[in-house]
Amino acid sequence: MANESHDHQRIMAAAGTSLANNRAGGRRSIGKRSAELKRQHIGKKAARMAMAVGVVMVAAMAAGIVLDGIGFTGVMVLALAIVAALWFFATFPKMKVPQLSALNTGDVRTMVGRTELWLEAQRPALPAPAVQLVDQIGVQLDGLGLQLEGIDPAEPAVGEVRRLVGEHLPGMVESWRKIPPHLRREERGGRNADQQLADGLGKISTEIDEITRQLAAGDLDALAVRGRYLDYRYGEGLEATPQIEAPKGV
Repeated sequence: MANESHDHQRIMAAAGTSLANNRAGGRRSIGKRSAELKRQHIGKKAARMAMAVGVVMVAAMAAGIVLDGIGFTGVMVLALAIVAALWFFATFPKMKVPQLSALNTGDVRTMVGRTELWLEAQRPALPAPAVQLVDQIGVQLDGLGLQLEGIDPAEPAVGEVRRLVGEHLPGMVESWRKIPPHLRREERGGRNADQQLADGLGKISTEIDEITRQLAAGDLDALAVRGRYLDYRYGEGLEATPQIEAPKGV
């Protein structure tokens, strides 16, 4: 009985460690929406783990009835089977990074969450000033997302803002990523690619703050004007995003 209790504690400790590691995912959440998507993913994993343990236990009970007991060896095999099932379903499937093309899809909550997840995945490779701005933008996106949820999605201004968040913002980071690392420090027009990225993210952070203030004031007309300006400024797609240019020779 003492051995079985010890095995049970060891199994639960192993499962808890695996699930905690999976929850961290190697990336810190920059916003509440991305954290929410992670919690949903973990909840599904926990359900699969519970189901797998149930199946193993039912199989062990059936074997015990047929064989009139499973003995010490059977108990050890059962314990190993539970540990293996818990480890497998705590580890797989891993949470996938959203595709760039899929960020600006779904409702506002989903769009903000996917954008935050995508930015988190790029965060480790970004220069330090850009990392700080990404963290700041994550907090801003949570507030902006809440405000957009209360507005008719058919409003043209909402579509413009969604493009800024779901397309132009990640597109700016993506254009920086396409520059070979050894060329990112070469200056072009007095600035290198790292500085251009930080400047661009700083401007987008300022734009998000202005949009949030206009939404708080209920000024949709001003927001529509700003939306058209943003679309003009940041381009009609990712390839036109402003504009981190690769140094000559790339």
